[in-house]
Amino acid sequence: MPLINTSVLMSDADNFSNLQAINPYYHHEPLDLAKAILEHASIYNLIRQAGITVTKVPSPIDCQDGVYTANWALVRGDTAILARLPGARHAEEAYAEKVLTALGKTVLHVPDGLKFSGQGDALACGNYLFCGSGYRSDEAAQAFAADTLGYERIQLQANPQLDEAGEAVINAVSGWADSFFYDIDLALAIIKAPGDGIKGLIAYCPAAFMPASRAFLAAFEGVDKIEVSLAEAQTAFATNMVSTGEIVVMSAHAPELASALRAHGLTILSPAISELAKGGGYIRCTTLTLS
Repeated sequence: MPLINTSVLMSDADNFSNLQAINPYYHHEPLDLAKAILEHASIYNLIRQAGITVTKVPSPIDCQDGVYTANWALVRGDTAILARLPGARHAEEAYAEKVLTALGKTVLHVPDGLKFSGQGDALACGNYLFCGSGYRSDEAAQAFAADTLGYERIQLQANPQLDEAGEAVINAVSGWADSFFYDIDLALAIIKAPGDGIKGLIAYCPAAFMPASRAFLAAFEGVDKIEVSLAEAQTAFATNMVSTGEIVVMSAHAPELASALRAHGLTILSPAISELAKGGGYIRCTTLTLS
């Protein structure tokens, strides 16, 4: 079974804040930045303990979400498809392009006018690319990324956030439709890549997806699957993990998924996280896969 996430890009939490509430997870209480920095260091150390090579860069100044490098691009080989992010994160784009170019990547842009959340909304499992659309990414942008990088696109959509009247919530900061699963990495995780005649393995939360996407995933035979409860996905960020195919760095608050992963022979490493979650991100969000 081939290893995955062998090399990742991480920034730091030095400029992290939660002043602009661009997703439903943002908290109004004060953020403990010192604790967030320690949490990020813990993730970094466990990622390295898992055998993953980490390229570390400073987070962009005055960018509250610059800690979440997964949203900077989607990378395959020497090519990176740059993200197009909400207005509150727009300054990250030029910084990410500079960083990726310095790493020797050819940086390409999605067509004008399209949203694209990078790896946060596009998770590779071998030649499959599981994509989430409707909130931070447009299907046309993901089609461009998949076609350019040579992936077979699997297009999905998570459930919208609804108000008390049952109407879809439009985020007051971004102006975009919102969801507790605004990026697909909050509802689905890649655990193992396919190889040697064995299917890849994913973990996903059926209750997080719209009916058509839920039905597709249930019937899809291209990968093996572990189902994740809505409680663990939404409150414990269970699927927002990094797996090498042998070791998983994941939430310390998702015992059901951890047990299922151990049953598949995986080793679990879990940092303690509270402050970083106040920005709506977790472990996967802090790492952009380079190879």
